[in-house]
Amino acid sequence: MTDPIADYLTRVRNAIKAGHRVVEVPASNLKKEITRILFEKGYILSYKFVEDGPQGTIKIALKYDPVNKVNAIKKLQRVSTPGLRQYVGYREMPRVLNGLGIAILSTSKGVMTNKEALGQKLGGEVICYVY
Repeated sequence: MTDPIADYLTRVRNAIKAGHRVVEVPASNLKKEITRILFEKGYILSYKFVEDGPQGTIKIALKYDPVNKVNAIKKLQRVSTPGLRQYVGYREMPRVLNGLGIAILSTSKGVMTNKEALGQKLGGEVICYVY
């Protein structure tokens, strides 16, 4: 696998399309941080790190609207790929869905959203868009 972040996002997208409640993905530190941000911003219901084997897994409980059965995540879009890295300064910070969505960035001070990075005047690599 050449792009584990794209694999993570694809597993979550596929679970949403299939209507699953829980999805399991192989763990890494970057994936754990992305999952934490998704939980803090209300895109997923809960998550749990399971330490089994050398790598471990992340169990993610997806969030659905109980009435309409619509998922909280409308779109997960990978921006920076291994073949074409996308970096932005804090002055060129992307606005996702005119401020309603979030962009997840990898900065020198850790993984954070575009709004947090803008507040700290940090730029970095744009990992993905979520809305």
